[in-house]
Amino acid sequence: MRKFIAILFIVIFPVISMAHMGHYNKYNKIEMEIFRNGELIGYNYYFFERKGEETTITNQFKFSVDLLGTTIFQVETYGEEKYIKDQLISYNSKTLQNDKKKFVNLNLNKNSKKFDIKGSSFSGEATLNNVIGNWWSHKILQAESQISPISGSIKEQIVTFIGKEKIELYGKIYDADHFTLKSKDMNIPKDKRLDFDIWYDQENSRILKVTYSRMGNWEYRLKNFE
Repeated sequence: MRKFIAILFIVIFPVISMAHMGHYNKYNKIEMEIFRNGELIGYNYYFFERKGEETTITNQFKFSVDLLGTTIFQVETYGEEKYIKDQLISYNSKTLQNDKKKFVNLNLNKNSKKFDIKGSSFSGEATLNNVIGNWWSHKILQAESQISPISGSIKEQIVTFIGKEKIELYGKIYDADHFTLKSKDMNIPKDKRLDFDIWYDQENSRILKVTYSRMGNWEYRLKNFE
């Protein structure tokens, strides 16, 4: 069970400081559904609120994994990212993993020009090149490292363009760019590596779909946006 939990947190919460917020001015809400082995098990919603040059993105995430009619793993997260123009200035999250609490408190330190992080698995500094791992922003495809939105840990990554493809979601056909996102350090144990396939709608700056295989086949699908 502990191995299963560790795997889920690495693969579910991949990878935001400079976010090109202008690309998302037209969005008030992004809704994604979460599937495991083809079964709908949860959701990942993002809500956008703007006040002058400040943008706040609220993340609501919840899923549960059942086995033989019993819930064996359940996660619920609430997170909040704040930006001034394109610069991330703070990120805070609280997560309940079954009965265990996890958290991240991140703030921009204007003196050191770094992020100060206090998290459930890491406390320290991070450079401004890091991104926070949420699926609403295309910067996940441009970053060299990520900050876990659940625990605050930092991981390096490599993103590779695979090609252009057409994909179907909820009866709609999209032109998508297909990428892979993998851990830079291949000496990391296999069950802890980042290993995602991501389909991206460049015209509308939207991540359409994310898939990976860890203790089952997982898929995030963009269902709705406003």
